[in-house]
Amino acid sequence: MITKRIIPCLDVRGGRVVKGKNFQGIQDVDDPAALAEFYNSAGADELVFYDITATVEGRRLFTDALARVAERVFIPLTVGGSINRVEDFERVLACGADKVSVNSGAVRDPGLIDRAAARYGSQCVVLSMDVKRVDGRFTVFSGGGRVNTGMDAVKWAAEGQKRGAGELVVNSIDTDGVKGGFDIEMLRAIADAVSIPIIASGGAGSAEDFAELFSGVPGVDAGLAASIFHYKTVDIQKLKQYLRSRGIEMRI
Repeated sequence: MITKRIIPCLDVRGGRVVKGKNFQGIQDVDDPAALAEFYNSAGADELVFYDITATVEGRRLFTDALARVAERVFIPLTVGGSINRVEDFERVLACGADKVSVNSGAVRDPGLIDRAAARYGSQCVVLSMDVKRVDGRFTVFSGGGRVNTGMDAVKWAAEGQKRGAGELVVNSIDTDGVKGGFDIEMLRAIADAVSIPIIASGGAGSAEDFAELFSGVPGVDAGLAASIFHYKTVDIQKLKQYLRSRGIEMRI
């Protein structure tokens, strides 16, 4: 049985971890390095670091905050934010990232996935997708969830895999921060279209939500969450023990 992963997410703005709801109403949470160190010892399988305003502000990712985080963790670290060129992959990898997440940069230039995979290997390239329902279709948004690209999310996921992405992060804008559960319908549609690992993001509010995710969408390999871990609503070790008791294989 494949072991499922639990992944906290650090959404970083101005050097601080923040969190919002439906990609809006952003509030300050904590220092990213301090939270990273906590998650490293709390049983997290991996960690995701997003500089959430780098693309919108037209600047490079804040590598100083990233370097401080990388120094504190000994679990795989995925980093994203204003990744627009192959050189941006090199820059964040040099700061300690293990994998690089590309989102808006790949929407603008899909060939970026091909070039990065050719240089660094598919295992290093993570395609992150911000998805929202528009007129009944799962639609890709870019620019931190601000720009409707009109792209079909299921087709984009399949294209990303074909171009060389080794993993997908699927962020549901509809369920982000709502804590009402993951977007099972959307995740099933995407999981049916790809064979690479999928990290589900958006909507976790309880341990039961993770059980529903892994049981309801076997193609999902990991559950990502932010606020429930930041505010210690859910303890990662207890979550893993609960999931194992439900027959879901976890690394404890």
